[in-house]
Amino acid sequence: MQSVMLGGEGRKGRGSADQRDEQPNPFTRALSPDIYCYDHICIGRFGGRIASIQSSKQLMFISKLNPGSKQEGTMNKELFSKEGRSLTVSVALPSGEPDRELELQYADGRIIGNGSFGVVYMAKVVNTNEHVAIKKVLQDKRFKNRELQIMRRLNHQNVVKLKYFFYTTGDKKDDLFLNLILEYIPETVYRVSRHFNKQRQNIPMIYVKTYMYQVFRALAYIHSLGICHRDIKPQNLLLNSKTSVVKLCDFGSAKVLTPGEPNVAYICSRYYRAPELIFGATDYTTSIDVWSAGTVLAELLLGQPFFPGDSGVDQLVEIIKVLGTPTREEINKMNPNYTTFRFPSIRPHPWQRVFRPRTPNEATDLVSKILKYTPTSRLTPLEAMAHEFFDELRQPGCVLPTKTSLPPLFDFTEDELQYIGELKEKLLPNTNGETSSTPSTSEVIQKGGEA
Repeated sequence: MQSVMLGGEGRKGRGSADQRDEQPNPFTRALSPDIYCYDHICIGRFGGRIASIQSSKQLMFISKLNPGSKQEGTMNKELFSKEGRSLTVSVALPSGEPDRELELQYADGRIIGNGSFGVVYMAKVVNTNEHVAIKKVLQDKRFKNRELQIMRRLNHQNVVKLKYFFYTTGDKKDDLFLNLILEYIPETVYRVSRHFNKQRQNIPMIYVKTYMYQVFRALAYIHSLGICHRDIKPQNLLLNSKTSVVKLCDFGSAKVLTPGEPNVAYICSRYYRAPELIFGATDYTTSIDVWSAGTVLAELLLGQPFFPGDSGVDQLVEIIKVLGTPTREEINKMNPNYTTFRFPSIRPHPWQRVFRPRTPNEATDLVSKILKYTPTSRLTPLEAMAHEFFDELRQPGCVLPTKTSLPPLFDFTEDELQYIGELKEKLLPNTNGETSSTPSTSEVIQKGGEA
């Protein structure tokens, strides 16, 4: 038997792995060391190619900091001072409107996250008294920043909003950082799930439905634009705990997938990686996001990660334990290069025995229709939204356990209605007074069951 070398795990190297298929950055000349601004902040504006620093109106240098100090340290001190000092910057609005400048002041900043991608700060906009998240990443001057390009296109209630962006220089002369200013949402589905687990409780089923419906709605939206997120996981699902609105965040791994154009397989956090990625596929589709969302749903139902592999190979083992050994045809659909390899024959585990006994059959059915080896056999995000698991949300009078209304779930935009198509009737709320075959959460509770 030949040895099998499967795809890598994790999302390491995402900044450089995709650069071979990037286009040259039109800002390259303007942001090169030739126009290094020592103690200034570089503010990027939308618009055409930058010709030179002398004639350009697309780049502005403002707010000189203390000469001789380390730029990055000074910038952080001035920008995020808790003593009330703030730094006035000019930024560009990331929208389809004509370019315009806006002066903002920031204060009360602190680090709230960091990783291989960079650092995330929280700060208060003095002008509006609102809090924002500022994601700071090192910018390779040779390439466009894919995350910025994608986020400027996005405008959906279930996708975190990019408000502004600006550039800063660093300690080294050639360092350039892109700062994305995003709406700040403090909670995540991951932390909520962990809270219930620590209390040895299950997340109420109505919340699972509410959260996951919005996740699939966000995926339907970005997939309609050809955008694949490539890192769906509970940590990237922001949650407003008061309204239960969920927003998809972190588009650092996202990419517009072009048929025939190869993509890196070394992508997505391990527990949520689609099997074709583990098999090293480079011609995958947006269905890898659907697989990831399915594992998130399974995790919320189970109370722990569904496929907790320790490595790429171990991840595949965890999947096979549930789905069984993939057939030769299924392997061919994931990566035809592996059809000649022989794998141990393992039978699939019955879905009814995978989850807790009181897990709704509709939930199990939805998971089973998403977690399939063959990418084209998985439900689309819209088909998942129309699944009967979410029928309770479409019933008149459906409320959350706190007696508060559901977040906006059916306020579809004109663009959404266009790609919803024939599923419109299934997706819209039930206004005919018909009862659903799926018992509501309140009915389950009244009967003494778990919701």
